[in-house]
Amino acid sequence: MAEETKCACGSSNVAIFPCTGASNVGQLSNKTAIELDRQNFGNLMCTVGIGARAPGLMKSAEASERIIAIDGCPVNCASKTLELAGFKVDQHIVISEFGIKKNKDKDLKDSEISEALEKTLEILQSE
Repeated sequence: MAEETKCACGSSNVAIFPCTGASNVGQLSNKTAIELDRQNFGNLMCTVGIGARAPGLMKSAEASERIIAIDGCPVNCASKTLELAGFKVDQHIVISEFGIKKNKDKDLKDSEISEALEKTLEILQSE
């Protein structure tokens, strides 16, 4: 059973939009978001659905008290997608800023998965 982690923002209605790009850091972004959802930190949401302007996803994002974008790299596709759809990103995390080098390797290292989650939690719980 996943340990429950609380959002430092005090909100129970937190939307988490990850990058799911074709690089290792994009996949780390998604794995981090999945684990945050498992720990009840927030709700994993579909970033591509926002880009597609899917009505249900747009309404869910609009109803969220806080929006977190987790990007893999400085291209910032997740946060830009949200902003272009008219949403304010309350917290933005970039996995490659943790010193994890972007590459095309799809076999993620357990140590990088743990590091990405740990550093993301540190950021989110301190703000």
